[in-house]
Amino acid sequence: MIMTLKRFLFGRPLKSSEAEAEKMPMWKALPILSSDALSSVAYGTEMILLELATVGAFAFSFSLPIAIAIILLITILIVSYRQVIDAYPQGGGAYMVAKENLGMIWGRLAGVSLLIDYTLTVAVSISAGVLAITSAFPAALPYIVPIGLIFIWFMVWMNLRGTSESGNVFAFPTYLFIFCMLILVGKGLFDWMTGKALAEHHIAISTGFPAGLTWFILLKAFSSGCSAVTGVEAISNAVPHFRDPAQRNAKKTMLTLGVLLAIIFGGVTVLSQAYAIHPDPSGTKTVLSMVAEDAFGRGVIYYIIQISTMMILTLAANTSFNGFPILASIMAQDNNMPRMFSNRGERLAFNYGIITLGVLASILLIIFGGRTESLIPLYAIGVFLSFTMAQVGLVIKWRKEKSHGWQRKAFINSLGALVTFFVVIIFSITKFEEGAWIVVVITPVLLWVITMINKHYKNVAKQLNVDLAEPIPTTDTIIIIPVAGIHKVVVSTIGYAKALTPNVVAFYVAFSPEAAKEMEEKWEEWNPGVRLVVVVSRYRTVIKPLMEFIGRIEYHFGEQKRITVLLPEFFTRKWWHRLLHNQSAFRIRAMLFARKDVVVATVPFRLNN
Repeated sequence: MIMTLKRFLFGRPLKSSEAEAEKMPMWKALPILSSDALSSVAYGTEMILLELATVGAFAFSFSLPIAIAIILLITILIVSYRQVIDAYPQGGGAYMVAKENLGMIWGRLAGVSLLIDYTLTVAVSISAGVLAITSAFPAALPYIVPIGLIFIWFMVWMNLRGTSESGNVFAFPTYLFIFCMLILVGKGLFDWMTGKALAEHHIAISTGFPAGLTWFILLKAFSSGCSAVTGVEAISNAVPHFRDPAQRNAKKTMLTLGVLLAIIFGGVTVLSQAYAIHPDPSGTKTVLSMVAEDAFGRGVIYYIIQISTMMILTLAANTSFNGFPILASIMAQDNNMPRMFSNRGERLAFNYGIITLGVLASILLIIFGGRTESLIPLYAIGVFLSFTMAQVGLVIKWRKEKSHGWQRKAFINSLGALVTFFVVIIFSITKFEEGAWIVVVITPVLLWVITMINKHYKNVAKQLNVDLAEPIPTTDTIIIIPVAGIHKVVVSTIGYAKALTPNVVAFYVAFSPEAAKEMEEKWEEWNPGVRLVVVVSRYRTVIKPLMEFIGRIEYHFGEQKRITVLLPEFFTRKWWHRLLHNQSAFRIRAMLFARKDVVVATVPFRLNN
């Protein structure tokens, strides 16, 4: 029944040979790997306006030049990551670039930064998706966190079913959102050009600074708006998961993403001025919701836009549910993450990475109460730090190789490194007190953790290394069987032990001299051909006398004989029957596992009912 339920929830197991069928064509890769970047336009403009609103509505005219600067940054990153795809088609993105050109420590830093960003992406996108629901349906406001948790674990479930199925489910909402945004931008621009937008408001780029507006506020608005840039690196991380020709398809997907980002993000920013949108200080209505309402009214199209926005914001987490497990698996292969992260499950998905991301994102959502504005300050520092290291790594690579056109490539990546490092500094300063300090502190802590993981694996490998030319050492063994009486479990255990070695000793702990004498008489009558050692325990404990006996054997034989403890143990058919029996075998096993020179094994005997 359990296996049937598992098949129903997650589907049939996939063979390793079916991995090729799980790879993504372009039409499926765009919604799976680009939903994070595309969804950012739903709140990128709003983040800019919220910062500018601190000095007054007169500063909103500066949102357009800020948006233009962000679009230029997107252009630089798209060009740069297309180069990453060409240089590192095996995937890994910034982690691979930094590891191979800057050194492993920088590769680990890039990996940690991306893993943090992927986790925050899930929390931010889910909370923003729930906010889109509450904008249209305010009655849902008290249930922000429960709704968010339901969305997170729905994403976990779908991704555990495999890339192919999750892509089929998530493709339609992404394309619906793209269509809705293009229709919205087109309708808004038409209204503005024909004068149907509010006539008293016009789009303008101010040439001077109004009173109260400082460079610090502008840089703060720019850093908040850069949330629209996150997610573009996911495509370069997953190049091997594209259908052949993988590099060409990945580069085309990257270019498509860049064009869509520029059109939608720039268009929404323009419309926020055309319709004179002021961000809602209560946080219950989004800027995108107000733009859609001004363009179409609260009709069917408005609700379709809100529903598509909610779905894309929720599905933005799907980029992380693909990026996080893939990156964690690559890092695990380099011994920088626990080994289990490199293992694929029955559906060829990286189950450990998917579930770990779901748990971490759920914790964040609960801690911050599902508030997008509280999570945004933590957001994007990690990804821009990885952007910077990737660009610097590529500059070093081009200078070393000096291949055709390397000067042009190096210039592009140098510019990208300068800009993204500038953004990291801006984020760290302007958002530090709002919560960015958490990322600044936790990044070196996690870097230290994975460095210790790597060190552990190296130590284990060193200790387990085998010289194949050396013969396998053989050691005689003596088997000790703790017995609680004479029954079928003991009979089968003694029979198994005698088949391994003639050096077998049965060990019995009695709680009174009378019980000891009775056991000796029964054993002599049975005569299984195995010596019985009986010890009377004055404190009614089994483990201490056994440990003392093992110690005497070790002292007597030294390294001449290896000690093996065989535990006779029966197993009941029903779990609750186990609670009715003494768990002495479990306690003995737990104690003996700490003894490095003692082998512990169980001889099971299964009861029929």
